[in-house]
Amino acid sequence: MQFMLVFSRQGKLRLQKWYVPLSDKEKKKITRELVQTVLARKPKRCNFLKWRDLKIVYKRYASLYFCCAIEDQDNELITLEIIHRYVELLDKYFGSVCELDIIFNFEAAYFILDEFLLGGEVQETSKKNVLKPIEQADLQKSRHEYFNASVY
Repeated sequence: MQFMLVFSRQGKLRLQKWYVPLSDKEKKKITRELVQTVLARKPKRCNFLKWRDLKIVYKRYASLYFCCAIEDQDNELITLEIIHRYVELLDKYFGSVCELDIIFNFEAAYFILDEFLLGGEVQETSKKNVLKPIEQADLQKSRHEYFNASVY
């Protein structure tokens, strides 16, 4: 996978993860072009499209589009499964994830993505194993906040 973009129906970028080195200018150009292309497509169209020398695989969940760029020889259906697994992970962590969860807790969304994908490749398929580190971090954070609050 070269990159993943998550954006709203209004075209607002909510999350981006790049697995290839590109300049900020090129990233912005790609993002603008892909968001416009995906949003312009009819709902009943296929979720795959050829773009430049890549394949774009996207899926809409509620008000968010999850969009991935893969190499021409990569499997589109596996990429759809990766997108779906990421959404399942977000759902399990947030309890029915919505756009606001990603906006206000983007650190957690990135944390989960980084535990799930490494360098654009699936690192861990177990939902339990992916979510364990962030739940432990949350537990440490809440303990830290509790002890700091009880000192004062």
